[in-house]
Amino acid sequence: MTKEERHSEIMDNLLKQGSIQVTELANILQVSSVTIRKDLTDLEKEGKLYRSHGKAILINPFTNNRTVTEKEKLNMDEKRLIGMEAAKLITPNDSIVLASGTTIHALARNIHPESRLTVVTASLQVAEDLAPLDTIDLIQLGGLVRHTSLSVVGKYAEMILSGFSFSKLFLGVDGIDLEFGISTTDMREAEINRAMMQTAQKTIVLADSTKFGRRGFAKISNIEDVDMIITDSRLPETTRQQIEAIGIDIVTVEE
Repeated sequence: MTKEERHSEIMDNLLKQGSIQVTELANILQVSSVTIRKDLTDLEKEGKLYRSHGKAILINPFTNNRTVTEKEKLNMDEKRLIGMEAAKLITPNDSIVLASGTTIHALARNIHPESRLTVVTASLQVAEDLAPLDTIDLIQLGGLVRHTSLSVVGKYAEMILSGFSFSKLFLGVDGIDLEFGISTTDMREAEINRAMMQTAQKTIVLADSTKFGRRGFAKISNIEDVDMIITDSRLPETTRQQIEAIGIDIVTVEE
């Protein structure tokens, strides 16, 4: 098998699985691990894959901090459908906490309660959307405003949260990695998200499929600390099975 044929076979396997171990590729192609590592180095230089801890992955595992305006334009249909599905989980006379992010904003646009609903949020956008609804008792957390996310962070907001108890936390994230956990690009955002998780009986993560296999700079929690994930139908079946094996409910929305 030529070098070009090996590269083609590596990419075919990677496209099917999303990630693959060096040892597995060596067995498939019947070559040494040294040869596979050289092939992966070449493919990484060409920008076709990324290497991480003895394996190859298809996408860059590190996510960058973007403004909320930029994020709003990404995967808009998927976020809208995820937000619609998440809204179905809100029950009459519920008390919920909404974190920040564009997928959480999509959820807020689908909240139209007929009975009383108590909402606490860190997001200025969410508060702006829900403020006109007279069936919602809305509490906006105070603190330092992050301009990129239009949300509040800091010890003051965390102190306010400590006095509340919620049935559900709806959480947006920048990365979901089975080894690293759920994460965001900002350390202060991770801290307030952890505080929210401590106040809620159930943590529900809203994330489109592009967030899987990615890592933000700041870890929020282990994946096992999440109760449910709502995502879109482009999530690879192997990833879905791995998440379900952990004991997490996962809901995929169809376009």
